[in-house]
Amino acid sequence: MIQPKLTTFDVAMIVVSLVIGVGIFRTLAIVAQSAGSATVFFAAWVAGGFVSLCGALTYAEIGARYHFPGGFYKLISTAFHPVFAFMLNWVIVLTYGAGLAGVALIGAEYINPLLPVSLQTRAGVQGTVIATVLFFFVINYLGIKSSARLQNILSSLKIVLMALLCLGVVIAPGAEIAPVVTHTSSLGTYNFFSAFAVSLIAVFYTYGGYQQTLNFGADIKDPVRNTPRGILIGMAIVICLYLCINYAYYHQLGFAGLANSKLIAADLARALFGDWGFTFVSVAIFISVLGYINATLLSLPRVFYAMADDGVLPPIFKKVNERTQVQEFTLVFITVVVLASLLVLGTFEKIVSYVMSIDSLALASAAASIFVFRHRVRGNDPHTGYKLRLYPWIPLIFILFLLAVSVNVIVSDPVPAAIGWGLFFSGAPLYWLLKKVF
Repeated sequence: MIQPKLTTFDVAMIVVSLVIGVGIFRTLAIVAQSAGSATVFFAAWVAGGFVSLCGALTYAEIGARYHFPGGFYKLISTAFHPVFAFMLNWVIVLTYGAGLAGVALIGAEYINPLLPVSLQTRAGVQGTVIATVLFFFVINYLGIKSSARLQNILSSLKIVLMALLCLGVVIAPGAEIAPVVTHTSSLGTYNFFSAFAVSLIAVFYTYGGYQQTLNFGADIKDPVRNTPRGILIGMAIVICLYLCINYAYYHQLGFAGLANSKLIAADLARALFGDWGFTFVSVAIFISVLGYINATLLSLPRVFYAMADDGVLPPIFKKVNERTQVQEFTLVFITVVVLASLLVLGTFEKIVSYVMSIDSLALASAAASIFVFRHRVRGNDPHTGYKLRLYPWIPLIFILFLLAVSVNVIVSDPVPAAIGWGLFFSGAPLYWLLKKVF
């Protein structure tokens, strides 16, 4: 039986680390290249923040109403159908495992240049990833409270370091970064709306992750009060940091320089402050990666718990250590999947397209559950906790934007999107097969 141990602060810090991984340090250039102009660039980030806030408000009510372990899976299963929930979540579990390995790999690429020369090889980078993942496996194996305490430290450090980075970039003298000409302007066929739509793909990827907080429904003390507070506090911090860091880079480089570097944070810090600036940013990004890894290893096992509870996974995935509140077998399984993913990873940019097409549908489906649940209690609603204002417009805005992003992924990058959708549809026969077996 899962016992609640997480506080509002724990939830807020988990949100911060689930959202702020390495994406904000890589997707700035992707968004700028897709946008083609500063106007579209900032419009995409502001729109992404607004829509993500709509999503956070929606999930705040859902999390206050229902406190399932593995809630992201369980909500869709309860509101719609277990088959649909399984189809979405088995793809998400696979992609989040691969995504975690990808994020860890990028983090190692930042930190390894600061290590001895013998570790600055491809094998050294992979060794750093393996050591990092195994370290957090041990921390999470010791207990959910110990991993939550470490999460609070990492998330707090992440917030402070990002704030210092923003401040340092704004007040520093200008740096010379070679400009680039984006494909949209060079072709002369620039279209505001199409560029805005494509830009939103990477923006939403960078804002995503907070929805996984619902997986901790049974782990949160007083969830009616603490779940919405934690989600909203965490997302408010994220949105402020993202808008500040975008403005800081634009202020320093201009738009053309913003689009020029995939490793923009480290490159700019070195140009502005020399080697110590590069070191500072590399450490900051690695700490951000550590927080993301720990938060993901906290969250994913609860999805397996919910699947096992529905009888589509062996009961061993549901087994919880009463003292530590850890699903020990599940944690071992996920760690093996993450490490195995190192052998088959594509580029970071392809992971974005691979994840976002199905992830957007899953987010929209989880948000749509609020319509189902409110309809079922219409006229006799026992819930006295947080309720979303401006219902149904706020969840509707969130859902429509997510569906638009999913379509944009398919149109702009069809091959990885097709792989994601192929896995999605293969989930139906797999569900019935597993249901018969278990």
